[in-house]
Order: sequence, then structure tokens, then C-alpha cells
Amino acid sequence: MLNIEASVLYLTLFFSVCYKRLDSVLRYWVIIIYRNKMKNLTTGQLAKETGVNIETIRYYERRGLIPEPPRRVSGYREFPPEYIERIRFIKRAQALGFTLKEISELLAVADGNPACKDIRKFAEDKVKDIEARIHDLQKIKSVLKDLIEKCLGKRKISECPIIESLSQKKTRKYK
Repeated sequence: MLNIEASVLYLTLFFSVCYKRLDSVLRYWVIIIYRNKMKNLTTGQLAKETGVNIETIRYYERRGLIPEPPRRVSGYREFPPEYIERIRFIKRAQALGFTLKEISELLAVADGNPACKDIRKFAEDKVKDIEARIHDLQKIKSVLKDLIEKCLGKRKISECPIIESLSQKKTRKYK
């Protein structure tokens, strides 16, 4: 006899095949049941579930981005299902341009039950950082365009203004 969770999964499969879609409420409950019943994961399973490399998980652990998981008697790591969301959070934050150091700080704030304004401050600071980097990149672009204009492409390599500029002993700041 099927238990309730298996029945729900069976019905989900049936409806998805018959109706080519799955009602969002039903899909929500299937995910909840699946996650509640999900057992602890090995490093390989966690890597597969989150789409990262096994070494990435170990690196996150060394950096303190994820806590050290409990270990089996055999010594293997045993990751609770919550680690999936934490690693996905880290990857999404990286995609938004946050460094691992910033993500570590953000997680520390988030783990401490912060107010929304604390998280907003992180995002505002990141926007300021991005704007500063854009400004710096625009200055670099301008300098490179000037060097390209000076280079006719017909000189010997030893007379190339781009090479000469890069070979200078002192690096000048462009403003």
C-alpha cells in the first residue's frame, strides 16, 4: 500500500502527464513533501543538486560560508537539505556581483535575524561599488581609445604607442 507522500507524487506525475502542466499549489506541496522527506546529502549529491563542483562546496566550508556539516561514523560529510538553499543563495549573490567576502558578511547579518534595512544597506553599498567600478572602467576605455588613435598600426612593434605606454616604468593614474 502506498503512503501519502508516494500517492501525492504519483498523482503529481499523473496530472503533469495528462494536463501537460502542474498546478502551482500542487507543485508547491510536492516540493514541500519532497524536501521534508529528503534525507541528508553526501557532498556529491549536494554538488549535483546545487549545480556546483564538489571542490566548491569544500571551499565554501573552509571559507565559513557554510557551516561544517555533521559527519557519519565513516567520516563522510552529511549535509542537511537546508544547505541546498544556502549554496543557491551564495551563487545568486555571486551572480549579482557580490564577492565571497561580502557574501560572508551578508550571511552573517542574515543569520543574526536582521531588519530588512540592514540587508538593504548591503545592496545600496554594492550599487555604489558597481558605479565606482563602471566609472573606473570608463576611464580605462577612454585611455585605450586614445592609445588606439595614436597607433596607426604601421610602425614596428618597438615604436608602437600602446606597447610604449604599457612598458613605462611608472604607471600613471588616468583621470
